[in-house]
Amino acid sequence: MKNLIPFMPKPPMVPVIRLQGAIGTGGRSLSDAALAPVIERAFSRGKPAALALVVNSPGGSPVQSSLIAARIRRLADEKNVPVHCFVEDVAASGGYWLAVAADKIWVDASSLVGSIGVIYASFGFHELMQKNGVERRVHTAGKSKSFADPFKPERPEDVARIHAMLAPLHENFIAHVKARRAGRLNPDADLFNADIWVGQASVDLGLTDGIGHLVPKMKEIYGDKVRLVPFGQRRGLLQRFGLDLADTVMGTVEERALWARYGL
Repeated sequence: MKNLIPFMPKPPMVPVIRLQGAIGTGGRSLSDAALAPVIERAFSRGKPAALALVVNSPGGSPVQSSLIAARIRRLADEKNVPVHCFVEDVAASGGYWLAVAADKIWVDASSLVGSIGVIYASFGFHELMQKNGVERRVHTAGKSKSFADPFKPERPEDVARIHAMLAPLHENFIAHVKARRAGRLNPDADLFNADIWVGQASVDLGLTDGIGHLVPKMKEIYGDKVRLVPFGQRRGLLQRFGLDLADTVMGTVEERALWARYGL
């Protein structure tokens, strides 16, 4: 009834956005295109006291991570809304990129945080093909078109090119973390070698700000009457009826591989 009475102060409202899963463009991955309406709605509803992100992600696409984080920061700065991140199991690689979009990062004592690095993974099948009498025939226009072909022996020049591609991606990640965590990172620690830290260790290194969970921390900061309002993605018609099965299965396989790196 209080909310219906004019001039009565309303309890502070904090939209909550869950960022759960791998980051990419396929299946049910977290992507900027899918999350844009959610993020825009959350910042536009009334006058939020803050925005809370609940992050549980093993990472994924560096570009999608950057786009999502940039959207959050742009709206937070435009509307002068502080952003808090609450890490559940994992905020690693691209998941940590998302977490760093927040002004404050809170973790569970057992959360896994970090993996500030970039990875390129592939397979090599040329020996298996030779053993089974299979000949690979490839014709290209452009000498780089068959770059890093998994059906050919690995070439030193291809390895050099892969590292040349990974280096600027890693540098972008490092720059993002240093900019967002300026003055809080431990200057004597090697934080950018893709290591993982648990709970309090991430706090001690300045990668996160403290141990805390969503409800008690928001009540501590914004009062016992704070309203936590969840905002989520709206499922499309195909997803509701399970008609995106093939895409979902492939996405699940890829995502499971990412989670498996952290024993989850």
